[in-house]
This record gives sequence, C-alpha cells and structure tokens, in this order.
Amino acid sequence: MQTSPLIGPDALPLYLRLADQIHDDLRAADGTDGARLPSERQLAERYAVSRVTIRAALGELRERGVLVSLPARGWAVAAAPQQRGAGTAGRVLGFADLAAQRGLVMRNEVLSSAVRPATVREAELLRTVAGADLFEMRRLRYLNDLVIAVEHNRLPLTVAPELATTDFTQRSLYEVLRAASPRQQPHYADYSVEARIATDDEREQLDITGPVPILAATQLTFNQEGVPIELTVQAYRGDRYTFRASITD
Repeated sequence: MQTSPLIGPDALPLYLRLADQIHDDLRAADGTDGARLPSERQLAERYAVSRVTIRAALGELRERGVLVSLPARGWAVAAAPQQRGAGTAGRVLGFADLAAQRGLVMRNEVLSSAVRPATVREAELLRTVAGADLFEMRRLRYLNDLVIAVEHNRLPLTVAPELATTDFTQRSLYEVLRAASPRQQPHYADYSVEARIATDDEREQLDITGPVPILAATQLTFNQEGVPIELTVQAYRGDRYTFRASITD
C-alpha cells in the first residue's frame, strides 16, 4: 500500500508551529519546573507575531502539559513530559496490557477499519494537516467473553503505515506501535472521563438492557518524543469498569 509522504511543518497553522518552536526553546534552555516565562507582550515581540497568536500557542502548550497558566502572573513551565506516567514505568498501558497484568482473556471484535482524510479538528489534535491519511478503527473490547467497551481509534497513518493492513482481531494496537519503525512508544496521555447515558448504538453494542450508565473516556496519547500519535474515545459499561487515578503534587 502506498502512503502519503510525511507532511512538512510549514503546512501546520502558525500557532502550532509557534508552540513547537517555544517548546524547543524551553528544552534547549533546560527550563526547570515552575520557571516563569516572559510576558505575552515580550514573547510576541521576540517571535514577531501577534499577541493573539502567542496566546493560542501558549494555550496549545498548556493542553500538552508543557505549561501552566498562573492567574494574573502569566505562564510557567509545568512538570516535564518525561516525568508524567512515572507510576507506569514511563509508558501508557493499553487494554491488552492491563488484561495481561490481571490474567484475563482479552479479545477484540473489529466493527470497522479504514484509511480516510483527517478532519480539521483531528489534524489540530494530532498535529498533522486536514486531509492527511488517518487510520480509523471501531471495535468491541472483551474480557473473559464479557463485552466491556466500544472503542474508536484514530491515528495518523505516517505513525505506522502497517496499521492499515493489520488484523486487529489478533494483535493489539500498542503492540503494532511498539514494533513500528521508527518505534512509537506510547509514553504519556491526556485522559478525560465523563459519565453519560448510552446512545442507542452503544446500548446494542454493549448488550445493555437496563439503566446502566456509560463511562466515556477520551485519550490523546503521545510518544517518547512528545508527539501525539493516537486519539481514542472509549465507551465503557459503567457496571463493568472502574476508573482509578493517583494524584500527586
């Protein structure tokens, strides 16, 4: 299968290119956690852009976990990305990894998979361009033959072109990423969870017959270089899934 060439950085919106430049400059300066940035006006002058563009770039870096905003005091460096996820030995664990840890039998039922153009919103989150090849997959996740979740995965095809031809009833997504060349190690993720009512499709897919809530999780996963490689939305049966987190300072 022939894939599109890697998209050049100049095709990205200005604020995303600026966010990458500021991030590179922070790493080159070895900015320590909590270090204050110059004011938005000073940054706008330094990078020769408007304050609106600076503000958008800083907001993007906040979303990536690179910066934190300080009310009435500007911006500061957040905990370095390599420190995030330290509780899992510096990597993100997939559904198959967690099943193996617990000695459970995991299987997948692939509902659909295809390569299609990325939308504008997907391109912004995954730091590519609208129209670039995107691998999309929907599947049901089972543990010990009980359906647990329906999952919607989206990844830039340039991350691992073999995604398009892999049989995901037999292999895990993260197994393929870790075996890719160059290696794509899921390293940390931005993760949000909300409780909601299941849609009609989810009720059918998850075999829900009573008043069972859904835990909907959205995950944006970054590799070892801090590059976003996966956007996944998971809908879990609320009676078969518990979300736990450790909170530190």
